[in-house]
Amino acid sequence: MLNLPQRTHIYQNHHFDSTRWDYFESRDNDIIIATSYKAGTTWTQAIVANLLFSARDFPVPPAEMSPWLDMRVVPLEVVLNRLKAQKHRRFIKTHLPLDGLRYSEKIKYLYVARDTRDVFMSLWNHYVGMKNEIFMLMNMLPGRVGDELPLPPDDIHTFWLDWMTRGTFAWETDGWPYWSHLSNVRSWWKFRHLPNIQLFHYSDMLEDTEREVRRMAAFLEIDVPEHAWADIVKAVSFTEMKRQGELYAPGGGQFWKGGAQTFMHKGTNNRWRDVLSEEELAFYDAASERILSAECRQWLENGGKI
Repeated sequence: MLNLPQRTHIYQNHHFDSTRWDYFESRDNDIIIATSYKAGTTWTQAIVANLLFSARDFPVPPAEMSPWLDMRVVPLEVVLNRLKAQKHRRFIKTHLPLDGLRYSEKIKYLYVARDTRDVFMSLWNHYVGMKNEIFMLMNMLPGRVGDELPLPPDDIHTFWLDWMTRGTFAWETDGWPYWSHLSNVRSWWKFRHLPNIQLFHYSDMLEDTEREVRRMAAFLEIDVPEHAWADIVKAVSFTEMKRQGELYAPGGGQFWKGGAQTFMHKGTNNRWRDVLSEEELAFYDAASERILSAECRQWLENGGKI
């Protein structure tokens, strides 16, 4: 008998509420796109949208088609009604660990991971680029559980120390003031053997986008005409997505200073090498050793076949 995922935690903070999934009525062909954050979520949503609508005749922007269900800001009734009205194959975004979701053997789960240090650099840009109105909305919206989301510190090194050594939830020891990237990856890695869960890595997607997009299509059982591949791969390149940032960024980029161009910052890896010291990286080593298996850490840092 297969060892199947179980929901063992409720995740509620300024950003999300995992109990919103309790009201979700799934369809057997649903796709769940999952990441911790800043690991290629928007990119993957764009890929799936372009696979499903190869002529790019999107009924609405991909971020609207593919809502972040656990996010508190949009009323749950609105999100569920929009999903219920969709006639096409649905693809829904989550930033929850697998131990915060009700698992279904009928749904396809597409999980994307990225080196922790690269996630951090992207998260810093995301955090400092957020408009003050968004902090107010998240913190003052009724139903928030736990502390407010604080404004970012003035110094990236202060943020690194907090993010690596403090937890938001009682069962996590890193990720503050958001949630643990490492624990999130671990929760999905543990069930990588299941046929309806497929793990992808941001570095692999950068290295050979077409190969990984084809792998996604095969996993999702989406038939793509061979003549359509060149256009799809071009459409989901970082250059093209940044050019059409308002189409792909959540809310068209309106939540960030500088709009979609801030949200879609660089899309590159290894920027942390010029920022974090050996002493600071020691905190990362300690957290990784505490949370990840050696095999999981190796894959998270390098990607490659599992």
